[in-house]
Amino acid sequence: MPTIRMLAAKSYPISCHCPSSFRSPVNRQNPKPQSLPPSQIPVLGARSRLLLTRTLIPRRVLGIKPVTLPLGKTGLLQICRDSVEREDFEAGVGEKEKVLVERSRDGGGSDWTTSVLLFGLWTGLMYYVFQLAPDQTPYRDVYFLQKLLNLRGDDGFVMNQVLVALWYIMGLWPLVYSMLLVPTGRSSRSKIPVWPFLLVSFFGGAYALIPYFVLWKPPPPAVGEDEIRGWPLNFLESKITAAVTVAAGMGMIIYAGLADGDVWEEFYQYFRESKFIHITCIDFSLFTAFSPFWVYNDMTARRWLNKGSWLLPIALVPFIGPALYLLLRPSLSALPMFTSSTTAEND
Repeated sequence: MPTIRMLAAKSYPISCHCPSSFRSPVNRQNPKPQSLPPSQIPVLGARSRLLLTRTLIPRRVLGIKPVTLPLGKTGLLQICRDSVEREDFEAGVGEKEKVLVERSRDGGGSDWTTSVLLFGLWTGLMYYVFQLAPDQTPYRDVYFLQKLLNLRGDDGFVMNQVLVALWYIMGLWPLVYSMLLVPTGRSSRSKIPVWPFLLVSFFGGAYALIPYFVLWKPPPPAVGEDEIRGWPLNFLESKITAAVTVAAGMGMIIYAGLADGDVWEEFYQYFRESKFIHITCIDFSLFTAFSPFWVYNDMTARRWLNKGSWLLPIALVPFIGPALYLLLRPSLSALPMFTSSTTAEND
């Protein structure tokens, strides 16, 4: 330590942003601090710089790593550093710390323009559904709805094969989104829960989910072991649930694909005349359009992007792509970051 004491005894210019109580002594007659000419400033050797740097770098105390505050921020805690040491410190900040600083400056990385665009899309869709969608056969729509809900007996009328397949797939889409949103699509920085939107989506489809997309603010909250083993996460994370969903969706797609050209032509005529079938087809397209993003979000949260990136193009396939991802993705119970890191953050 003699080298450090010798350096402390000598004076050299220091650039400091500390309060006045921590500044170097100032001559009362001459308010400007005294400094040596440049020719008399001592040149530090490699050993002296190493010792000085070690004294300035924060160490672990009782195994706890000190928090590094973002540079350029003013607050209750301020760090005084030599001008040369400050430049070295800023240059040595890792990429992870830089990302955290940038996110803290822009409000956590939230993009309000995306929310505005999604809200505008939802508003336009609602206006189209209630005002512009074709509505030439309201009585037939009620009849079709009663037949699909099994509220009418066998009256001899055969329902359109493509329409039946579409109806049952629309009942599976909210389940797929529940398996994507409940584990990793919740918002830790918003008090808006996701489950009410998912429940309404079983009746209102994607039209009921878009408002949640507007309010969603990542990242997802941490998940504990007790929550993974409890309802409903154990059901939504089950490979059996994913396998049944894939099998049911494949069956409906094959059932519609086996229909002949006349059945498809009849369905297209329904699409042009029926408001019920028209908005259901748009609903199916909305589910398909948003699913690749939520697959990517879930894959990123599970840190499976390197191994499962080949599933991203497959996620573009309507229904089958997202459902297949749910079958192949790793379970939360197999990822230690959702359990061990959760305990550390809560402590």
